[in-house]
Formats: sequence, C-alpha cells, structure tokens
Amino acid sequence: MTVLIVDDHPSFRVQARRLLEEGGFEVIGEAQDGATALEAAAALEPQAILLDIQLPDATGFDVCRSLTAAAKASAVVLVSSRGASDYGNKIFGCGARGFISKADLTARRFAALVEAEA
Repeated sequence: MTVLIVDDHPSFRVQARRLLEEGGFEVIGEAQDGATALEAAAALEPQAILLDIQLPDATGFDVCRSLTAAAKASAVVLVSSRGASDYGNKIFGCGARGFISKADLTARRFAALVEAEA
C-alpha cells in the first residue's frame, strides 16, 4: 500500500517513514504543510495518508476534508502529539479513518485503520 506522510517536523517524517516501511508500506512522498499535501496527494495518488493535525498553514481537519472529497480519495489517518480526547468529534467529522498519537504510531495500528471500511 502506498503512503504519503504529512507533518511539519522532519524528524517525525523520518521516524514515521521507517516504521511504516518496516511494516510493509511503500512511502511514496512527504509533505510539510497542507498546501504541499494537497498537491502531493493529487500528483502521487497514495492509497493512504498519515496526516498531522497541527500544520503551519492549515489544520489537518481542513486538509482531510479536502482530501476525502476527491473522487479517488485516499484513506486518511490523523496523527498528533496530543491525545484523541483533545480533539473530540473533529477526528471523524472530517472524514478520517481514525487517529493515532505520535507516541503510539506503529505500522500495525496504521494498517488496522486504513484497511477498515470507510
């Protein structure tokens, strides 16, 4: 499964790439902000996107809504250093498949969310 990683912290993108690739995912791109994420998703057409909620130019919720509105929508999983309880219903209200805290990210957890029915 192909994946796009979207996060403004290069060190987290490196860590997430390593975890996902070790779990059998093919990371085909990275983006550091919402605008770049939308461009990369359109160009690369990833099957799944790991999307940070706190980006410098937009919220991950807004980016997720744009991504999931596309005809060939990717499965989007939100990620943050904060806990899911900090975001309430916003996680599922934007079209995301789910949420994983950065500290708990594993390929298995990511796979469970992206492979679940939309």
